[in-house]
Amino acid sequence: MSQKTEKPVLSGQRIKTRKRDEKEKYDPTGFRDAIVQGLNKTGKDLDAVSKFLDSAGSKLDYRRYGEALFDILIAGGLLIPGGSVVQDGDKTCKTDACVFESAEDMESLHNFEQVFIKLMRRYKYLEKMFEDEMKKVLVFIKGFSESDRVKLARMTALWISNGSVPPTVLLVLINEHLIKDNLALDFLMEVFVTWKQEKGLTSLMTALKRSGIEGRLMEFVPINKRTEENFRAAFEEKGLADIVKLHKAQASQEAKKDLQSQLEEQLAESRPIKDIVLELKEVALKNAIPEHEVTPLVWTTVMSQVEWNKKEELVAEQALKHLKQFTPLFEAFTTNARSELVLMLKIQEFCYGNMNFMKVFQKIVLLFYKTDVLSEEVILKWYKEGHSVKGKMMFLDQMKKFIEWLQNAEEGKFLRCSCSEPRIVVSLTY
Repeated sequence: MSQKTEKPVLSGQRIKTRKRDEKEKYDPTGFRDAIVQGLNKTGKDLDAVSKFLDSAGSKLDYRRYGEALFDILIAGGLLIPGGSVVQDGDKTCKTDACVFESAEDMESLHNFEQVFIKLMRRYKYLEKMFEDEMKKVLVFIKGFSESDRVKLARMTALWISNGSVPPTVLLVLINEHLIKDNLALDFLMEVFVTWKQEKGLTSLMTALKRSGIEGRLMEFVPINKRTEENFRAAFEEKGLADIVKLHKAQASQEAKKDLQSQLEEQLAESRPIKDIVLELKEVALKNAIPEHEVTPLVWTTVMSQVEWNKKEELVAEQALKHLKQFTPLFEAFTTNARSELVLMLKIQEFCYGNMNFMKVFQKIVLLFYKTDVLSEEVILKWYKEGHSVKGKMMFLDQMKKFIEWLQNAEEGKFLRCSCSEPRIVVSLTY
């Protein structure tokens, strides 16, 4: 007796996919063909180009193909790694209504700039896509002709200065294959020259500082030419001497940070003051940091080594005891009047900014006077005209009797001796 084998039965429910839920196939070449065809009909009339792009946005998916759209508007077609335009067989599907087919003069480029401005004003979501696109396109500049690189650099200057893309997009040029052939530096300088001509030096300098590019300018120079002399020569040749000054200022700031870090480490290790002085002077000389710029760093670092007492009546004794051991360090970096005055202003600023130190200012100045850190002439200059407005009346009042004594005492310098304080000091409550 034969038995029939039961056939498997599918369980569950078959769900029919709705047409609206079906994912549309990603087709950048189809999008390109539609855009190129429309642009070619405009005959490079930029008003017609803008009108076409405005209307095409409601029919074509700019959200999905935004970067492809910018490829076309910059290079005339879809770009592939290396900077070449995608070809269809033996034919290149391109349009002449693009940046690379524009003239190099600024009037023509300004006109094409308006195409981008109008497009992104109409479709705000394209702004982020444009930033991403620029980061990609700038990496491809080696594959572009020299003329196209010049046009792109000038347009980049316009786009950055009008806010279409941030200055930080330029940092993608710090790429080994662009740096070694001098392409990154040439492109950067073309951007700077255009920016300076169009928006002025102040706008350029402000953007470089805000974006942090000022501290990385040397990275655009080929490694085998990365010297201050080559950097200066390259930028000055293009009329960008102010960029050189900015670079020097930034390099000095970095050097001062390094010097301060080194001092912090040395103080933490309780190194002998004599050794600290020698090493700091060597670093300052090597990085061309003048003494009057080292002095405030020494003050800030020394004062940051202590957790100050919160009681006003105890902090004075604590401060003087702490500072006394570092007077040789301060003396080594106050060898001229300018450095001394900078130190006095730094002390004033510190005491003003720390409430418990408001009454300690005069005591610190006296300590530094007695230990040859501050001179009589500089203290008098500070009192008469060199002081800061911060806590001015309080600090001048604190110093009044001492200043009078300096001006009138026939033998005022006896305060510097190492013996016990003379009676005049006691009477002045020093």
